[in-house]
Amino acid sequence: MSSLLLRVSFGPIEDTNSLLGFACRSHIIERTQRRFKGVTFANKTFALSSAVVANPIRSSEEKVYEVVLKQAALVKERSRDAKIALDLDTKPLENAEFSNGDLLNVAYDRCGEVCAEYAKTFYLGTRLMTEERQKAIWAIYVWCRRTDELVDGPNASYITPSALDRWEQRLNDVFQGRPFDMYDAALADTVTRYPVDIQPFKDMIEGMRMDLRKSRYNNFDELYLYCYYVAGTVALMSVPVMGIAPESKVSTESIYNAALALGIANQLTNILRDVGEDARRGRVYLPQDELAKAGLSDEDIFSGKVTDKWRSFMKGQIKRARKFFDEAEEGVTQLDSASRWPVWSSLLLYRQILDAIEANDYNNFTKRAYVGKAKKLLSLPAAYGIALIGPQKLSKMVLG
Repeated sequence: MSSLLLRVSFGPIEDTNSLLGFACRSHIIERTQRRFKGVTFANKTFALSSAVVANPIRSSEEKVYEVVLKQAALVKERSRDAKIALDLDTKPLENAEFSNGDLLNVAYDRCGEVCAEYAKTFYLGTRLMTEERQKAIWAIYVWCRRTDELVDGPNASYITPSALDRWEQRLNDVFQGRPFDMYDAALADTVTRYPVDIQPFKDMIEGMRMDLRKSRYNNFDELYLYCYYVAGTVALMSVPVMGIAPESKVSTESIYNAALALGIANQLTNILRDVGEDARRGRVYLPQDELAKAGLSDEDIFSGKVTDKWRSFMKGQIKRARKFFDEAEEGVTQLDSASRWPVWSSLLLYRQILDAIEANDYNNFTKRAYVGKAKKLLSLPAAYGIALIGPQKLSKMVLG
């Protein structure tokens, strides 16, 4: 991966400043209060977003909501203002003997192979989508995986901020129709077919930069922004491809917010599952102020002892993650019917990781919470049923 990065040509980085103002502060505060209503910690204080209270000027949630509004506006337009023709001859693509159409088919097929190998359950769900949509989702998945591998893969120790800068310039080239390799070609084609904005992709790279320079988070506002960078962005990339149900009566913005909430929930779950693993790498992805209020510190995490204080703290963290999952449910049912199953599968399976943490008596230091194969097999048809008829109707059928 690092050798590929060195070959990327340089050019001007396009302006990434958002053009959207804050038209929604009261909406965000109301939604945040609803999400965390009743969530308590050791000191019995409500776990409201610290930024809304401590930083009335601009919270991380407000910054992210700007991106949500911009992406939702693109989807409403249904198409990009201008289609940029792919220039497949400006970069040294492998298998150049194929025609452009054949080359793209091979590129998408390879993306599908990567998705099938590393995200089996998700890949299975994508097979229910239309052929065009599944290919686009595979292309996005592969780009996200390659980006994540920069800081978490085998060559992570060699990655520098300048390498991420080159990766971002390569992303700019992709969005301008100048792919470097076959995986890039698949993504370059995808972003011409769907109203996908470059900002979530840039933000994911920013999350990788954050991993290089930051190993502590002072409060939940900082952690929320990190979760958006590394996971919420994936939701914003994917919704334009997955599509919104034609019969949906809710706003596009609310669907994007729900998708964003699922990304945040999944990442919070990853963090809670991997506390011990991260601690062994010298990282603590937990709000420092909330640890202090619970009478805990980094040393308690590094010691790996499950105490009553730790259990109480973890209960609050898990409750907050579940609030994000609850918010996500509101929007998943609004996706196109052919795209719901993989999303519902992700939601149900990740929720069960929180159950597994509780079953392990909150020992996420030495015990890894996971969903066993039997539970996974049971969850998949449940997710499929919910995707087809909705959670409310399914509950009535089961109970009635």
